[in-house]
Amino acid sequence: MRAFLAIYRREMAAYFHSPVAYVVLVAFLLLTGYFFYAGVSFYTLASLQVMQNPMMMELNLQDHLLGGLISNVSVILLFAAPLLTMRLLAEERKSGTLELLLSYPLSDLSVVMGKFFAAWSVLTLMVAATWVQIFLLAFMTPLPWLSLAVSYGGLLLMAGAFVAFGLWTSSLTENQIVAAFAGFLPLIILWAVGWAAPLVKPALGELLKGLSLGTHFQGFPKGLVDTADLVYFVLFIGLFLFLSIRTLEAKRWKA
Repeated sequence: MRAFLAIYRREMAAYFHSPVAYVVLVAFLLLTGYFFYAGVSFYTLASLQVMQNPMMMELNLQDHLLGGLISNVSVILLFAAPLLTMRLLAEERKSGTLELLLSYPLSDLSVVMGKFFAAWSVLTLMVAATWVQIFLLAFMTPLPWLSLAVSYGGLLLMAGAFVAFGLWTSSLTENQIVAAFAGFLPLIILWAVGWAAPLVKPALGELLKGLSLGTHFQGFPKGLVDTADLVYFVLFIGLFLFLSIRTLEAKRWKA
């Protein structure tokens, strides 16, 4: 546990002693703030139209506003996560400190988990900052707090999946830009692969939906949780943490 905490504190300090975390955080808040403003403006206008024309479809706050905001945040996280994870192990390899780190009495598990939870903590802080918008909205209308809790729980699971994948890609190279692109492009594919399901045979379509990050996330913005989705994200995170540990072990043996 002490080894894990040492790595965790080291990584958190590295994030906030460099401009990376601040730049990503500011960009994240600007984008989420814009989508919040646009979403609330559209919902307000649609509500006025419904009041003037009772024959129109009744609006639901979770489906027509909050769900869209949560989905937008998840897409922004898809871009932000590789920027935060690209340096985790790639920088250590380039600077030569990885060999020094592996020479210490630290287990590969402690190194990987310390770095993983540090990056996940930064993304969690970013997601938590969006609650300012939620509380502002709460002053205007009652909110479905339980559904919101489910939605944000899904966001944190999604963020954990992004971090685990990005950590693994960072362990494969010493170039941070390569690590960022290697983390981003496959995640985009994994996010969108389920969209191709209607275009292929049913059996292949089910496989694509089963592999898709987007498909397994789509229930959370609606306030719905499925055990299969929880299992998917836990296994996804576990798989890429396991691969990161194995990559470090291979590096240790080569050293």
